Amino acid sequence: MPDAFYEPDGDRYLATELTRGPWDPGAQHAGPPSALLAREIERLPGSERFQVGRIALDILRPVPIGPVVVSARVLRPGRRVQLVEAELSDGEQVLMRATAWQLEIVPVELPEGTVGRPPPPRGPEHGGGADFFPGAHDEGYHTAMEVTFAAGRFMELGPATAWLRMRVPLVAGEEPTPLQRTLVAADVGNGISAALDFRQFIFVNVELTVHLERMPAGEWICVDAATLPQATGVATAESVLHDVEGRIGRAAQSLIVSPR
Repeated sequence: MPDAFYEPDGDRYLATELTRGPWDPGAQHAGPPSALLAREIERLPGSERFQVGRIALDILRPVPIGPVVVSARVLRPGRRVQLVEAELSDGEQVLMRATAWQLEIVPVELPEGTVGRPPPPRGPEHGGGADFFPGAHDEGYHTAMEVTFAAGRFMELGPATAWLRMRVPLVAGEEPTPLQRTLVAADVGNGISAALDFRQFIFVNVELTVHLERMPAGEWICVDAATLPQATGVATAESVLHDVEGRIGRAAQSLIVSPR
């Protein structure tokens, strides 16, 4: 198995087989490139003063397993808040774009009892594993991530709750940041909460939006998800995100639903 999702290659990053998603053997799962965009945002000068409060990721085209280029810039600078943008391309056309609001981290003394942190679902040590989607390749996102279910299973209809942990770094030789760990996992909401049989219906997510109240502690990210399809062929997948201490935020995906 490769040592990371991406290998640095000058100004580019070479996607390894571990980025492969379950739907197209030549395309990346949206989680790793989302995390790579977040990494580029974190590398902007002065970003250590801020926390990402909201990041919106638009999937403009399928991301092939190959070399990618990422860049980031500040759209609206500010002392307390700033809006930033990052792009991921194949060197010729933009494949994914992210915009994020960064909020300045300033300690605030709140009245006792103000901070509520709902407890997390049953922890990863109590969960159970499950077989991945039928037909998955030997190597891909599913082998790069450790997954344990607190509720539901792959291919089991209904809401599901899964804990995920990276087995390898995002970029070779680097320790993933809390934001990167969150973005690698946050896109799985629709994949684990099957409202319809994946063997009969296709779900295509065109975006991912994540709101974060705080950064996660530790390696495990919990995605507590439900997918809500409509007869119009439009759906959303909604997820509450946790770490082992409790809620950290939420994620949502807009989906197109169609028969196979």
